Amino acid sequence: MPHPLGTTPSKVVAVHLNYPSRARERGRIPSQPSYFLKPPSSLAGTEEAIVRPDGCELLGYEGEIALVIGTRAHRVPPEEGWRHVRWVTAANDAGVYDLRKADRGSNLRSKGADGFTPIGPRLLDARRLDPAALQVRTWVNGELVQDDTTDTLLFPFGQLVADLSRLVTLEPGDVILTGTPAGASVVSPGDVVEVEVSGAGQSSGRLRNPVTAGGPLAPYGAMPQADPAEREAAYGASYTPEPALDKQLAEDLRSVAVATLSSQLRGKHGLPHMSVDGVRPTRPGETMVGVAHTLRYLPLREDLFKKYGAGMNAQKRAIEELRPGHILVMDARRDTTAGTLGDILALRALKRGAAGVVTDGGLRD
Repeated sequence: MPHPLGTTPSKVVAVHLNYPSRARERGRIPSQPSYFLKPPSSLAGTEEAIVRPDGCELLGYEGEIALVIGTRAHRVPPEEGWRHVRWVTAANDAGVYDLRKADRGSNLRSKGADGFTPIGPRLLDARRLDPAALQVRTWVNGELVQDDTTDTLLFPFGQLVADLSRLVTLEPGDVILTGTPAGASVVSPGDVVEVEVSGAGQSSGRLRNPVTAGGPLAPYGAMPQADPAEREAAYGASYTPEPALDKQLAEDLRSVAVATLSSQLRGKHGLPHMSVDGVRPTRPGETMVGVAHTLRYLPLREDLFKKYGAGMNAQKRAIEELRPGHILVMDARRDTTAGTLGDILALRALKRGAAGVVTDGGLRD
């Protein structure tokens, strides 16, 4: 579609996380903003359809505030960043999570398809707005699903302009999508998404886009695939994971003794060593049935800790991958001095629905 100003922008830049409410949903608060690019060809207007490709199930919407650059910005300080914004309007940063694996890190195919960046319908004069007093709201089929304000942003708009302009020259007409608040989720063909931005008595009007089904993708590229991790990311707070173990099978397993199961593994399946020795329960009297989710600890390599041990390391990733019915099994080479789990991560595992934790290492806290 033509750019609202009558020209096509040189770039569309999108911010990953900016609203505290969304950061809490994602379980992380970034210290600095991070970005990805969307092709200008992804721009669309109000009433234009967002087309979900055939084979995809996870078409996500994200109501956002879009900034349109008015004057060239190159190495501007944060206190001058807002002066380079000419217009403000509503946007929907749409994307299909089914294609994220194909372009991990770039979002090119998952968020860059034609029509995946509707903006409009009206442009608000940035000179008459307080960037810290704007409101963005999103409706799906008439139901309000997102509602937040810009007074608590992690990275104010002026800072975003300044940060980008350190290395990337922003030209007039360029669009910055400034992040989405909590409540973003998944829509299907037949749904209608509306986004509105307001402030200082002005309104962008409702950006309205119906969702329709598209035809099949040509087979000469990466094809859609959705897994539990992508579904959780797409649905956000509304996601309810399916149990890792069928409920009836879990009940059947609870109804028989461990000795019976061991006998079956030995006699009928040729698995004679399927046992755990020296187990001491932290909750005596409770039975634990589930699907193993295994984490293996390696001997301490202090020289590699900064590279692999800090931040979202393997231990924390294993916790975040747990689904209802999983049992986290941690192999610590029977080293009881290894602190494999503390109360914070154990509580997180419980919150995610894990059936329990088994470790041959030490428990701390």
